[in-house]
Amino acid sequence: MSDENKNNKLMFSVPLIIFFLLCIFLFKGLFSNPRELQTGRLGQEMPAFNLPDLMQENKTWSEKDLLGKVYLINVWGTWCTTCLVELPYLTKLRERGVEIIGLYLEQGYDPDFDSEFNIQALRNEVSHMLDRTGNPYQYNIFDLNRSLAFDLGVSGAPETFLVDSTGVILLHHTGDLNERTWRAKFAPKFTELKEVKL
Repeated sequence: MSDENKNNKLMFSVPLIIFFLLCIFLFKGLFSNPRELQTGRLGQEMPAFNLPDLMQENKTWSEKDLLGKVYLINVWGTWCTTCLVELPYLTKLRERGVEIIGLYLEQGYDPDFDSEFNIQALRNEVSHMLDRTGNPYQYNIFDLNRSLAFDLGVSGAPETFLVDSTGVILLHHTGDLNERTWRAKFAPKFTELKEVKL
């Protein structure tokens, strides 16, 4: 075969290969769930953090405080209407032995424009909301500057992460956690880790 024929075949096959790869990519995207965004931290340890407790003055939490237990991290805020719907179900999960730690995101704060933040007003708002819906949280980590949320790849609220006793993130869910999602996605892994049927 001459060099010219080889070059012609190559010129024909390269666009064809690119076309097939593009078709595969688009076909995969056609059947994916656009709401199901996954964090890039799956299979990795919780990022390092040192953040205050939302409700307790002078109390801080770090990733080391979470080691040795299987838990959910639930990203939420009083401004989030879907969180309001989700809280009663999360409270039921807590009553069934699921440890849930809140990661509170404050939407209305911008460090470039807000010099002061009224923490007491927020605490009152949180207490009022949790009194109405039930309180699923062991405690709430206050992520005012969204540093931990950024490290986790959080895109909004609510979002939920399942973390094992060694601090490794195993599952991530965007949107509200409800009975259907819990049964299909979280319960099998949680049961395996805790050896408890939920």
